[in-house]
This record gives sequence, structure tokens and C-alpha cells, in this order.
Amino acid sequence: MRADTAAALLRTVRPRDIAAKTLRLLAVDLVAEIRRLGQRISTADTDIATAVTHTSTTLTSLYGIGIGLAGKILARVGDIHRFRSAAAFASYTGTAHIEVSSGDVVRHRLSRAGDRQFNHALHMMALSQIRHQTDGRAYYQRKRAAGKGRKEAMRCLKRRLSDTAYRRLLRDAQHNGGGPGRTLGGGSIVQRG
Repeated sequence: MRADTAAALLRTVRPRDIAAKTLRLLAVDLVAEIRRLGQRISTADTDIATAVTHTSTTLTSLYGIGIGLAGKILARVGDIHRFRSAAAFASYTGTAHIEVSSGDVVRHRLSRAGDRQFNHALHMMALSQIRHQTDGRAYYQRKRAAGKGRKEAMRCLKRRLSDTAYRRLLRDAQHNGGGPGRTLGGGSIVQRG
């Protein structure tokens, strides 16, 4: 229910006893708080969009990454040059496979290490790609056809997307002269406080 709908409903309520009047006042306060939070979210979305646009990143051209996920990725990565390789980047994102083999059966499991927020961003990107006709979906289906389970195929796709994001961030850094999260003058556009 939207705050405006809730406010309209509250205007029709005319309580007579003190308990009902108190409940109505609390509901009015909650609706006002929801409106304030909505405004804060809108302002934050605008600020994130401005910051992402300012970095000139091409992450948003990857299928499944919008402004919000691009902002999360850029904020979590900082300077891409701190990662020596795609494998180090995958370890940071929690998409590096951990082998848990037994005998002739070779299996990999989810790494619980790494930045879980970044891993979640890659997961959302992977879900988006699987749901639509993309190269990611074709890759996922090839892994499934090769005998991998849903979770294993998803882990493989997330690792592939991690490598894709790494290459894209490197290319952006070379093109922009600084790197995502940095201005051309070298100062950070992300303010922490």
C-alpha cells in the first residue's frame, strides 16, 4: 500500500475512544515517516545515478547491470588496479571455485569468502541473464547439458560474469585514465563518512 493511499484511508477514520485515537495518531506518524524515507531513497537514487554517470563506466551496458548495481560494484571495487588478476578479483567477489573432490567425482562448492554484497550483485546479474535470451543463458544451459546441477551451473556463470566485469572495469580504467570511483584528477567521488 502506498503512503498516499494509507493517508487517504486514515482521513476517513474518525475514532471516538482514546485507544483508537492513539492508534490513528501512530498510524499518521508512520505514514509521514514512510514519506520521508521515500524522499531519502529518491535522493539517494539520484545521487548514485549522478556518481555512476560521472565515472563514465560502461558496466551498465552489460546485460543485467543497471545504475544501482553499477553503483554498488563501483563503490565496492574502488581502484580496479588493486587486483593483480581476474582470479584475484574472483576471489574478492566470492566467485572463485573451491574444489571438493572425492575419488573420480570432481565437484566445486560455493566460496563463502569474498565480498557478499558484490557476489549478490553478480547473482542478480546472472538471474537476469538466465531469464532472457542472452549469452549468459546459453552458457548456463551448456553447463546444465554437460551434467552440472543448477547451483553448479549458476556458480560457473557467476564466475564468468565476474571475469567479464573485471575486464570491463580494467578497460574503463584505461579509457578514463583514472579508474572507476575516481575522478580524472585522482580524487575519489565516493564520500565516506
